[in-house]
Amino acid sequence: MTRTFCIANQKGGVGKTTTAISLAAGFVRAGSSTLLIDLDPQCNATSGLGLTPTTRHPLVTGEPIRRAVRKTPSGLDVLPGCRNFGDVERLASARDPNVFEKMTLHLTRETKGYDHVFIDCPPSLGPLTQSALAWSTDVLTPIQCEYFAMEGLVQMIEIIGKAMKRKSRALEYGGVVLTMCDSSLELTREVEREVRDFFGDVVFRTTIPRDVAIAEAPSYGKPIFDYAPRSRGARAYVELCLEVLERV
Repeated sequence: MTRTFCIANQKGGVGKTTTAISLAAGFVRAGSSTLLIDLDPQCNATSGLGLTPTTRHPLVTGEPIRRAVRKTPSGLDVLPGCRNFGDVERLASARDPNVFEKMTLHLTRETKGYDHVFIDCPPSLGPLTQSALAWSTDVLTPIQCEYFAMEGLVQMIEIIGKAMKRKSRALEYGGVVLTMCDSSLELTREVEREVRDFFGDVVFRTTIPRDVAIAEAPSYGKPIFDYAPRSRGARAYVELCLEVLERV
């Protein structure tokens, strides 16, 4: 069975796209047949891997997804994002039962050959994110170690809870990923304590540190493992991949 991970947080700048890219690239290195779907109209996951956005989105046109997929040098399959306003509107209208069912059948059929699929969502609680939640088996939420992140996480949990109730198949809460952590700061330590006290084992043991290599990698169109394999960020994402695989 294909496991589909939705990487979602309505707050921008929390490491959502970096986490989606890194986990997908890490799973490929672990021998998994993996697809990364860029559902964010900003197309950061696409450009962050050195690829170009599509002019039309296959979920809208009905084109075979594998025909639109691009492969990175590391072997990761990527369905690039789309900035076509009409297609973005059509994707956002997936709450219409007929449109949603058609897209769901297309996505399910076309991704059946993959072990794992990762969906990078836009930084919002809008229809694109809600559709991704409905298509997924697991949801992961990266949050930055700042106080405002707690407030956003509570809102995200509410949306995830509603999606769990609506879905015909089980949606599991994969966990919370703490990102941009600086253990030398009291603020980071306080936020981590509060998040772990509140959410318990839902929070991954692995934390992602602040690391300039993580910030630089997208500008070179590479995942962190290819850009700086010996960096602190690369080691942290390897550990996170292993931890996610343990939970699957």
